[in-house]
Amino acid sequence: MAVLLSTILLIALAVILLGVKIFFVKGGRFPNTHIHSNPEMRKRGITCAQDPKFFQ
Repeated sequence: MAVLLSTILLIALAVILLGVKIFFVKGGRFPNTHIHSNPEMRKRGITCAQDPKFFQ
């Protein structure tokens, strides 16, 4: 039982620490990490595999 409770506590702590900016900053949200929104990737010509241009 102690292992289960400590595991739940550890996971809850990890979620809270990962979401500090989202939970505690007004207007906070997850950063957009998709390839098409990254200007450096676009400059290098790297595209997403789900992009329709990829299949042409």
